[in-house]
Amino acid sequence: MLDIDPEIVATALERNGDYRILRRHKPRRVFDAPGDAEVRNGLIIDLETTGLDPAYHEIIEVGLLPFTYTVDGRLVAAGTPYGSFQQPFGAILPEITRLTGIDGVMVEGRMIDRAQVNSLVAEADLVIAHNANFDRKFAEDLCPALAAKPWGCSLMMVPWAAEGMGSKLCYIAADLGFIYSAHRAVDDCQATLECLARPLPQSGRTGFSYLLERAFEPVHRIKAVRAPFEAKDALKARRYRWDDGAASKLRCWYKDLPEAEVASELAWLRLEIYRHEMDIPIVPITPYDRFSARA
Repeated sequence: MLDIDPEIVATALERNGDYRILRRHKPRRVFDAPGDAEVRNGLIIDLETTGLDPAYHEIIEVGLLPFTYTVDGRLVAAGTPYGSFQQPFGAILPEITRLTGIDGVMVEGRMIDRAQVNSLVAEADLVIAHNANFDRKFAEDLCPALAAKPWGCSLMMVPWAAEGMGSKLCYIAADLGFIYSAHRAVDDCQATLECLARPLPQSGRTGFSYLLERAFEPVHRIKAVRAPFEAKDALKARRYRWDDGAASKLRCWYKDLPEAEVASELAWLRLEIYRHEMDIPIVPITPYDRFSARA
């Protein structure tokens, strides 16, 4: 078989509309020159755990990737990542191994260096996770200093659907033309930064510019209390989430919105869901509490 440079083959296939090429992600250190803009520090975090409930389940892998960005929404550079497995007190169930690829042998005797985690967190002006609703609740137990940091979410704060893309990290990566080793924490962090750095197909903007635009704005949580059961599909379609009341003591559908969108959302709820005038609770949430159990 001829020894042909695969990049030549890939380039040739790209010229044909019948093929799409996905290249293996090669993490880069430099993204853009800061120019005269003010530069700040960011931190991407990814966790693998033994389950979904931070009250009962444990972290088995952490990935942290420091980076720098400009206040006008441009990524500048990635720092040196930190990653580690951690042996949990309980066994890793087979379904978790199937999902994450992590088994008991991989984590045996391993422990996260909390001093290293604390050092990276201390430098961060903004923390990002892809699905911060999940990661933040576990992460604050690992490093309590994360409770004092503003958080952004690359899943919720970038309009992937409006750009004609999926929202799972591996789908976003594929839509942007690359593949990576999913469910390894550091690889997930590096893939998240790459996804945020690339121009999006419809707007031409980067995902990071969208995220930064929203990350430091306070939001208002609209709580659709006592919504009729038959309205659940309409609420889901409008991107409401279900709160089972375990932490908030109030079972309801909820949605977080900037202040400018609150009035129109209340009008929609009263017209389409309740079909009468209704006092709907609204709770302000700061960037420092967003995605946490406190919210």
